Amino acid sequence: MDTKLLQSTGSRTFAIWTPEDKVFWEKQGEAIARVNLWISIPSLFLSFAIWQVWSVVAISLPALGFAYTGDQLFWLAALPSLSGATLRIFYSFVIPLVGGRRWTAISTASLLLPAIGIGFAIQNPQTPYSTMLILALLCGLGGGNFSSSMANISYFFPKNRKGSALGLNAGFGNLGVSVVQFLSPIVVSVGVLGIFGGPPQEIVRDGQIAQVWMQNATFIWVPWIVLVTIIAWFAMNDLAQANASIKDQAAIFKEPHTWLTCILYLGTFGSFIGFAAGFALLTVKLFPDINPLAYAWVGPLIGALSRPFGGWLADRMGGGKVTLWNFLFMSVAVIGVLFFLPERSGMVFGLGTTTGSFMGFFLTFQLLFFASGLGSGSTFRMIPLIFSTLAQRGVSAESPAQEREACERRGNMLGAAAVGFAGAFGAYGGFFIPKSYGSSIEITGGPETALWIFAFYYLSCAALTWWYYARRNASMPC
Repeated sequence: MDTKLLQSTGSRTFAIWTPEDKVFWEKQGEAIARVNLWISIPSLFLSFAIWQVWSVVAISLPALGFAYTGDQLFWLAALPSLSGATLRIFYSFVIPLVGGRRWTAISTASLLLPAIGIGFAIQNPQTPYSTMLILALLCGLGGGNFSSSMANISYFFPKNRKGSALGLNAGFGNLGVSVVQFLSPIVVSVGVLGIFGGPPQEIVRDGQIAQVWMQNATFIWVPWIVLVTIIAWFAMNDLAQANASIKDQAAIFKEPHTWLTCILYLGTFGSFIGFAAGFALLTVKLFPDINPLAYAWVGPLIGALSRPFGGWLADRMGGGKVTLWNFLFMSVAVIGVLFFLPERSGMVFGLGTTTGSFMGFFLTFQLLFFASGLGSGSTFRMIPLIFSTLAQRGVSAESPAQEREACERRGNMLGAAAVGFAGAFGAYGGFFIPKSYGSSIEITGGPETALWIFAFYYLSCAALTWWYYARRNASMPC
């Protein structure tokens, strides 16, 4: 096979991209793929930071003079995930239409809208709640970027490297959740942006009046968004072969494995992003003497770092096996969380002690974060492999090379679309989990009902994984 790389004149579009060709991959493909991956990662990092900034900002609004109820705060924390998940449906199919380089730059630049808007809105306690809702929805632009980013990177790497590549892209991208929760309490305490950041606000902290610059929680990301946008535009690449119509990509909706993997990804990534969005507010409700911002960043950090490990482990042991055992572990971990909750009068579904244990609650939640990250990596490794296998069925080594290559391209195209769509479906967990906490607390007085539902869902996912992907003679072993 001719491994010469053809590039369209006057652009950064590659006309030929054959990552399964070992000669091409070793001589040219790997270096180019790595460049695109290492630019995609900071773009996705910023996307997650903006997407989850409300998990920090919402909890600080009452101290700033915003008269919002607890349920309204849960809505602000949950809405970015709702809009982000919905946008991911569109973003799942946009790469073949626009191009990975162009869309990465455009979608990164779009983060400026919520970053700047929230920075100005939270400086005025009279800002209408409706405005805050709109800004929370705009944060979903960051959530939507995940599907397009993952679909784009999946095109660049061969099958045996997709798990690791997608794990790195998503794992380091997910770090944006942890960093925004860790960094925000630091940057809002000082006027690091000088005259460009605006005046401070006054809050009561430990019985004393203190000055904060809450707008820094979003303003601090603005220069980085601009920088990464420019780098993406001038240094990334588009792939001419990664082109397909919406109709071509829509073939994934007829495939049952699309919906099965969506259910699994809702249980893994949906849990990660939902736990990250709701942990701080849940902590305040259960342990009011604890400052949640001192701890909220730990879980997302653990989950983000375990995700690449999940992809790597799945590459070596099989995504089905890793995902199966991971869901069983998650169901047990939820029961651990229930055990450490404070006991309430009339408690029906809880296991907790009289006062509860924050340390036990915190540590068992970290196990959930670890497992949700690891399972996200293993599940995402499964999806491209499933569609590649489906596309190659009926094609043998004796089939014409042209037919084999066409099947390979179709498998890559459908796998990328399915990766993006599963990412969209899974992101709804970021809405349902915080809202489940809020609804459970409002109806029953505590989050126990919601947590039991999570445990049963994980067991159901384990059963699906075993039947379709992990058991002997499974219909799609992977």
